[in-house]
Amino acid sequence: MTKINLLDWRAERRARRLEQFRNFMVLGLVVAVGIVALGYLGMTNAISQQQQRNDYLKQQIAEIDQKIKEIEDLERTKQNLLARMRVIEELQGSRSATVHFFDELVNTIPDGITLSSIKQVGDNVTIEGVAESNGRISSYIKSFESSPWFAEPKLVVIKTSEKNKQREGAFTLQVKNLTKAVKEDPAAAAPGAKP
Repeated sequence: MTKINLLDWRAERRARRLEQFRNFMVLGLVVAVGIVALGYLGMTNAISQQQQRNDYLKQQIAEIDQKIKEIEDLERTKQNLLARMRVIEELQGSRSATVHFFDELVNTIPDGITLSSIKQVGDNVTIEGVAESNGRISSYIKSFESSPWFAEPKLVVIKTSEKNKQREGAFTLQVKNLTKAVKEDPAAAAPGAKP
């Protein structure tokens, strides 16, 4: 028995191709959705890992900032301690300088001079006193010139008066105190040394 196909073979082929196309479209859509889902998961995972790295870096930066602050505090404390040590060293050194200052002041006074006032501002010392004669004041200035602890003596004022038939000269003298310089340069402290 012979079978005759009365259906249009082109319509059947078209229907088969349309079915295949729909299958491929569905398959393509499933693959595309799978790829997009994998890409989304990959990007989400990458963002999550990067966020964890950023959080770790922020934590490390915060710890380092804290350490830097502690170091700065320690530096400030160190500078304060060094400043205090310098002040203590200066005070220790100035103890002997004060002794030398007064010792040399006594050694330079010739007979016939009485001191009434000694004032020091910085390195400048102002000395006021009374002398029996102008010659005594002159020898007092010369003794300052030969002293290793004093320099640049200047006679500022001299007033001569007669009291009880004796002549007196009230004077004001300025001299530079070198005890600090001698303390810093001990070679200058040798007897008779002139800075």
